[in-house]
Amino acid sequence: MLIDGDEASHADTAVGRAGIDAAAIKPAECDVSRAADLPVDRVAIDYEGREHLPDAGTLSAIAAETTLYVTTPVRADGFDPLGDDSLLDRLPADARRVLVAGHGAYLDEAESSRAVAPRLGAARKSAPDAWVGTEGVERVALAAGGTQFELLSRSTDRDVRALRAAGFDGEIALYAPTVLTDDEDAVLDAVGDYVARRRPVARALKRDEESESTNDGSGSEESDTTDATATGRTREVLSKAARDFALVGPPDTVRDRVADLREAGVDHVVGYPARGLDEFLG
Repeated sequence: MLIDGDEASHADTAVGRAGIDAAAIKPAECDVSRAADLPVDRVAIDYEGREHLPDAGTLSAIAAETTLYVTTPVRADGFDPLGDDSLLDRLPADARRVLVAGHGAYLDEAESSRAVAPRLGAARKSAPDAWVGTEGVERVALAAGGTQFELLSRSTDRDVRALRAAGFDGEIALYAPTVLTDDEDAVLDAVGDYVARRRPVARALKRDEESESTNDGSGSEESDTTDATATGRTREVLSKAARDFALVGPPDTVRDRVADLREAGVDHVVGYPARGLDEFLG
């Protein structure tokens, strides 16, 4: 936790001015040991497969400097509370967990076939302070209880307000890829592919492609690219989606968006530095 002089230096950084209080780090993309230097209160290490899980020494060093969360897919061997949970031995005693179903890209066929609900329930019993990832298992996650870990979407403000109005008084943490610039090419290079995979955006791009094909008898090449080279209608869709599914803009602009989210009832905003750690460290 940042205190005294650290709080002042935190506020002077880009991520501090943006009002983001936690960061999500992808170990396949960066030197995880640098996570302890990030000017945020919490660091979450994403799971990108067993081979990318940091070793016990690295995790312990980070946990000694900041509040550490480690994403643990409950269907994955090594983190399965109803089977092989041997990887839990690698986590420092003071590390907290983010319980998720597990992305199919990081699970084999057997792991993907495992039931989520009983595993989330069992994992929550052994890790009552864990955050619970809601993507794809919203009702199961809510039933499991604990801090609900949501992905930023077009409906986040409405959904969070509805949860609070229904009487949910637990914590809500929000994950969002973050790009602290309004340079459109930089934004699309950083999060264009991510937002293109979100279902509403993927459907919109597919409709545009089908419409183009119907109109001129050929497929639209615009929808084949999702980075700064995107043009026309594809670029318009991606640019709008970047603001819906990510935190985008100069720090002051992002800070205003974060303030809106907190007003809606979000407790923690977890930014993924989509352009690398240096943007958050600057």
